[in-house]
Amino acid sequence: MAEKNNDFEPNIVAFLCNWCSYAGADLAGTSRIQYPPNVRVIRVMCSGRVNPLFVMNALQQGADGVLISGCHPGDCHYMQGNYYARRRFALMRNFLEYLGVEPERVRMSWVSASEGAKWKEVIEEVVSGVKSVGPMNKFQRRQLNW
Repeated sequence: MAEKNNDFEPNIVAFLCNWCSYAGADLAGTSRIQYPPNVRVIRVMCSGRVNPLFVMNALQQGADGVLISGCHPGDCHYMQGNYYARRRFALMRNFLEYLGVEPERVRMSWVSASEGAKWKEVIEEVVSGVKSVGPMNKFQRRQLNW
């Protein structure tokens, strides 16, 4: 059972497609839309580029949750990248559940470049979901003292 702490502020790693979701997050910022500051963005050219090992590595490195966000289905600048991402995400989510990772920790969303307000909603939902399950400490790598 995850420990719950009211002061817990989760670390969220977000893999954002360059063309849509990153631009949507940028629009939220330039529009001065306030959203939780818990997200560390990693910009990728396409959500289809996100390897499931990137998600595992983020969780091992101390992330409490991971968000993958890309173009809406049918709007991918690389034609099929978000379809590949969606398929990989479904398989990865099943695998993570098998390993005991709560489904609230890993999420996928579609945010276009004109949806700054939706970006805010997605981030609030992700942060709320991760806060409800508490800190992630199942996969963290041990720090070696050389």
